[in-house]
Amino acid sequence: MRIVLIGAPGGGKGTQAKLLVDKYNIPQISTGDLLRAAVKAGSPLGKKAKQAMDNGQLVSDDIVLGMIKERLAENDAQNGFILDGFPRNIPQAEALDNLLEEVDKPLQAALLIDVEFSILMQRLTGRRTCGSCGQMFNIHTSPPRIEGRCDKCGAGLEHRADDNEETIGNRLGVYEAETAPLVDYFRKQGKLRTVRGVGEVDSIFAAIQRVLESLPSSSTVKIEAVAVKKPTKKKVVSKKKSSAKKKAKKKVAKKKVSKKKAKKKVAKKKVSKKKAKKKVAKKKVSKKKAKKKVAKKKVSKKKAKKKVAKKKVSKKKAKKKVAKKKVSKKKAKKKVAKKKVSKKKAKKKVAKKKVSKKKAKKKVAKKKVSKKKAKKKLVKKKAKKKAARNRR
Repeated sequence: MRIVLIGAPGGGKGTQAKLLVDKYNIPQISTGDLLRAAVKAGSPLGKKAKQAMDNGQLVSDDIVLGMIKERLAENDAQNGFILDGFPRNIPQAEALDNLLEEVDKPLQAALLIDVEFSILMQRLTGRRTCGSCGQMFNIHTSPPRIEGRCDKCGAGLEHRADDNEETIGNRLGVYEAETAPLVDYFRKQGKLRTVRGVGEVDSIFAAIQRVLESLPSSSTVKIEAVAVKKPTKKKVVSKKKSSAKKKAKKKVAKKKVSKKKAKKKVAKKKVSKKKAKKKVAKKKVSKKKAKKKVAKKKVSKKKAKKKVAKKKVSKKKAKKKVAKKKVSKKKAKKKVAKKKVSKKKAKKKVAKKKVSKKKAKKKVAKKKVSKKKAKKKLVKKKAKKKAARNRR
């Protein structure tokens, strides 16, 4: 059995791959694991991969395909394999097909585990993994018996930092853009098999088993019969018999030729039908692409409108802020002006008080002067009276 697993992140590929490995005793070949192992071992391909990763570059498809080729040559992969994580796009799929044809191990099927977007979001945001044994749980759909603890080994469960809605949405977007077209690629080859990845793990695995058991024979060895001429004794045959035999052989040869021609015609018809189907499929794909483009344009227009609206709102807010600042400045100026007025009034009051005090002092001084004058008058009067008395 030689298959490749396709599906969005969180679709359950890893869980089902483990079950398939146990059931069919064939290896799961993950390109991520191959890269890590090759780098650790320091193999020639591992050194090239490490150099690319150290330079901040993606590991080239040639290096990955070379690692897959080396892995397929190992003993445990002779009865089949499960490819996981590769191919991720059409060029990789075409390169993989060429490699597998070269080693005479073509793919039998591409198994798509299909899950809706909303369910994937729930699975990925609720995903928890055991740091010790790697067992996976989900707090929404398959929680552990003890919160935060693995049912198998009791170790603590970990929550990946990138398992949040924003990151997951980006990952699913990348999958939709790059990997989803593989579905059409394998469908055109007649190799696509789809299983709905919702429900109990065992029921999904049972559906996968039914699909895999319906695949054609996995044998790739073609045995060709070779006719061996046995030595025969020479017999004396008459000319008439030999000519009759020749005619019979010619008739048989003609029949064989006619059969071959008929087979070729049937094959041509099949090819033409396949081409027609491919054309129809291409038209459907082109229509879908056109619809997607239209949808993308609409989305981009909506986004552009939203941006414009946001800019307008931000401009309005900025204007309001400026207006508020102006109002606050005016209020501050008015307060300052009021304070100045109040200070002036206070100064005027103080000045008035001083003036009133001066006037009061002047009045007091006048009173004193008038009193002195009155006393002087009295003294003069008394002096006049005395002088008059003395004269008498």
